[in-house]
Amino acid sequence: MSVPSPPIASALCHPPQARERSFLVNNPSHARYDVVVAGAGLVGLSLAPMLARSGLAVALVDRAPVASIPTDPDSWDVRVYAISPGSAAFLQTVGAWQALPCERIAAIESMRVEGDAGAALQFSAYDLGERALAWIVEERELRAALLPRVHEAGVEVIGGAAFESLAWSADAGALRLADGRVLQARLIVGADGARSWAREAAGIVAAPRSYGQTAVVANFSCEHAHHGRARQWFRSDGGVLAWLPLPGRRISIVWSAPDAQAQLLLALDAEMLASRVADAGSNALGKLVGITPAAGFPLSYLRLPTSVALRLALVGDAAHGVHPLAGQGVNLGFGDAQALAAVLAERGPVADAGAPLLLERYARRRAEPVLAMQAVTDGLARLFGPNTPWLKALRNAGLSAVDRLPLLKRVLAQPALR
Repeated sequence: MSVPSPPIASALCHPPQARERSFLVNNPSHARYDVVVAGAGLVGLSLAPMLARSGLAVALVDRAPVASIPTDPDSWDVRVYAISPGSAAFLQTVGAWQALPCERIAAIESMRVEGDAGAALQFSAYDLGERALAWIVEERELRAALLPRVHEAGVEVIGGAAFESLAWSADAGALRLADGRVLQARLIVGADGARSWAREAAGIVAAPRSYGQTAVVANFSCEHAHHGRARQWFRSDGGVLAWLPLPGRRISIVWSAPDAQAQLLLALDAEMLASRVADAGSNALGKLVGITPAAGFPLSYLRLPTSVALRLALVGDAAHGVHPLAGQGVNLGFGDAQALAAVLAERGPVADAGAPLLLERYARRRAEPVLAMQAVTDGLARLFGPNTPWLKALRNAGLSAVDRLPLLKRVLAQPALR
């Protein structure tokens, strides 16, 4: 399973010695870098090696230990991601995609979306000229593939380090850790998730808007083969249920349910939960058997006034929050990482990685795709929320109409493929 690499600026391929690391000065308690990436989630792990390859001195720091979760061929990670073709191409450039074991990846070759009154919309990778609409990959497998790339690129990795304060001067940001160390950098990148400490410390304030829903996730073995088809149901209670193909006769589910219902689902034993999930999906794959415990994640929408500030750039969930009904949250984050890495690699004579010119360039490059995806996901979540009869009829009629218009379907699908 291979994904062609997109054309990337040649500067991304230069070894670290290709550019002078003029800002790097170390001593035991005080270190200076070009870039400090605060947060070692998937987005931070993909960004750090790309920056280092363009000749920047980079540190990756996280409050938790920065290590791979041991993989087990007999178990499955409850957290999985739908990786778009565009994100897969970026991860191939990082060097991680080709390191993933093929037997742990499942291609979404088609998708069926059903409204809450019987309307349906179908997408096919073949019709769109793609190998797959997306690939389902476990989080632990992605981490295991990304972390060696970080070390190979010469990134300094600092794990288990609580963040204490963030201060700014004209030419640097300074991240103080609880153990007394201070990391100074031309640019601080906040990659520390939806409840970003770095974002708050920089004074970028925006309260997430709760959807009043919790995403219940779990994995199941299924009686019948899924044939690479993802399924999604907009439910009359305002929730959204998605079945995503895993390798073999297995699926992962994301049930974005109203909070009270989600708590009831999470309280069920494995057999009862499997029965509820099968019934909610009209038993499309026969009997389901749970193969992981269920977990729940509160859902919220986050729109920031800006993704950059003085010597700060935000990426991933620290920069935006979207409803998971389109599975695009991590893909937006990888898009952020790719854009920021490209802007800094193409910086030319601008030696300062935190220069306002570069940060404004990054913000402009990401504004449109992020806003477009937020508009689509938030709009759908709002459209299928109310149970008003006339609105129910309208939204289902809309689904059916789109399904009959191949060109419109192609236009709607394109942002999710990037």
